[in-house]
Amino acid sequence: MKCQYCGRDEALPFKCPYCQGFFCAEHRLPESHACHEGWRARAFSEEAPQTTRGGQRGQSPYEYTITYKPSGLKPRRFWFSQTEIKHLAISALLVMGVGLSWVLLLGLTFLPLEILFIMAFVFTFVFLSHEMAHKIVAQHYGLWAEFRLTLFGALITLLSIVSPFKIVSPGAVMIAGSSDRGTVGKTSIAGPLTNIIFCAVSFSLTQFLTDYFFVVALFSAAFNAFIAVLNLIPIAILDGKKIFDWDKIVWAAAFSSSVALMIGIFALYPQLLI
Repeated sequence: MKCQYCGRDEALPFKCPYCQGFFCAEHRLPESHACHEGWRARAFSEEAPQTTRGGQRGQSPYEYTITYKPSGLKPRRFWFSQTEIKHLAISALLVMGVGLSWVLLLGLTFLPLEILFIMAFVFTFVFLSHEMAHKIVAQHYGLWAEFRLTLFGALITLLSIVSPFKIVSPGAVMIAGSSDRGTVGKTSIAGPLTNIIFCAVSFSLTQFLTDYFFVVALFSAAFNAFIAVLNLIPIAILDGKKIFDWDKIVWAAAFSSSVALMIGIFALYPQLLI
């Protein structure tokens, strides 16, 4: 990681408790990095609280370089680094390729070319929206959160373009910082909850749309429902496990809602199962 003030590489940076930025040991104090929230530190007569490192105890630094905003800018709650934008762009292209190949695999070649691309775009939008929901909530709680490609995930996603078996996992939002079970649970449920909302909206639109617009809305509803149900399964590598550990009632409500939406979609349109 890089210090947001001087740009020096720092494996485990310090997090300022006032502006929520990440800095090296030399610039960890508010007065050392021209903290725009430094007035809060001076408002107390006692010694300023201890700063905390950005990573969890025992957590290894990421193997790739993390870049922050140029120094001198005030930290924002929601922002993207140049590195993250590059990773997102590559992921979007990979997921778009899988989406287009999946649409063709479903035998929808009778649809106009522009509709096929719209469906592939919806496929990509669903994936990225899920990840960005995690990012927004994590940054809201003052955590470092950026999307990163993974080599294995990107290769599997690339192979899925030409394979009949589709696995879409080019990367994920990486999160670092001090957090409790509640923060982790709320961050985890943001992704599936976004899919549930999109599914409900898309499913509702199928009642009013016709022709190609109906097909796109139905595809969006089915795919969002599938992503929500899959991610809410309470096993360690998925969001469901973190949500279940945080609040079992919240998990049950989210999981039952996603399952109900999926059952409703396939009950009304059983041709999707073919």
